[in-house]
Amino acid sequence: MEDVVGRWWNGIWGRLGRRDVWLIREVRWKITARAGDGESGRVLRFEFDDEDEALAMVKRLLRADSGGQWRQQSSDRQPPQT
Repeated sequence: MEDVVGRWWNGIWGRLGRRDVWLIREVRWKITARAGDGESGRVLRFEFDDEDEALAMVKRLLRADSGGQWRQQSSDRQPPQT
């Protein structure tokens, strides 16, 4: 069973500029980062043993220059401080 702990979107629509990041907890912490849309975008996946390591990677991904402004989606968590 997976638990989506946090989700972020850079606020840009369209397959070239859109960026999404999910923080997912299963037995391990998983991160899925996508550049572009769901059909033709490039996907990166990471797995970590603990939440602190996973959040450190989320912070790194959110700091990458992708344009737009990151927005957290559907969670009570706030975006990690970059």
